[in-house]
Amino acid sequence: RFVFTWPNHRIAVMGPKQLAGVLTIVARSKTESQGKEFDEEAFAPIRQSFEDTVESQSTALFATGRLWDDGIIDPRDTRAVLSLALSACHSAPVVGVGAQNYAQPGGGANGEGQGVGTVGAGVFARSGNFGTWRM
Repeated sequence: RFVFTWPNHRIAVMGPKQLAGVLTIVARSKTESQGKEFDEEAFAPIRQSFEDTVESQSTALFATGRLWDDGIIDPRDTRAVLSLALSACHSAPVVGVGAQNYAQPGGGANGEGQGVGTVGAGVFARSGNFGTWRM
């Protein structure tokens, strides 16, 4: 299973300003539900600190440094890296893919071989996480 990123990759669901806005809304709601008045000026340094943290932790370098992927590649090398990854996937046995996912040579559709087989060209092991497909 390979996951590569480009240098401009951002790993975030939202931008830092949007996320800080959500944090402000939640903090304001909590404060007002306690019957207090929300102080925007007092919250501004917390918001700015949060924005800076999200910005710094959304970079490709941060993700790669935590081994969340297999490395940063130059976009010009994408085809070469993809070719190597597909070659590795094609040549290696797949372990742990159950018969309920794919009928594979050596794995058998009826479960013999414990789901161990060789993946043919164009077939990928399906991840159970969020419906994503990984090599």
